[in-house]
Amino acid sequence: MERLIERCAGLDGHQASVVACVRIHETGKRATQQIRSFATMTSDLAARRDWLAAHGVIHVGMASTGVDWRPIYAVLEGQFELIVGNARHMKTVPGRKTDIKDAAWIAALVCCGRRSCRSAWCAAD
Repeated sequence: MERLIERCAGLDGHQASVVACVRIHETGKRATQQIRSFATMTSDLAARRDWLAAHGVIHVGMASTGVDWRPIYAVLEGQFELIVGNARHMKTVPGRKTDIKDAAWIAALVCCGRRSCRSAWCAAD
């Protein structure tokens, strides 16, 4: 997949935790990624927002899992370009069943400019 976005993040959110993966592509260097887990209390969501901003992230992708994504979205809204994908479509991707791998997969989709939920989860593999 061709990289379109230099600094992005993927979030895999649940009721008690959010796993965040930041992918950074610098010209002439190999892509790096950092993964960190956060709790879902308001102060933890704010800490995650600050962590993403400290890495220069502009685009953030996440899956819409029930209602768990809403508080995550609310804390990030207005500071990042947010992309919410359909979690059901993501689950059809084989071999990516851990929170860490899901967050990294979402970050990879975002960095390649995948915006359509259905085509993103299926066509980017």
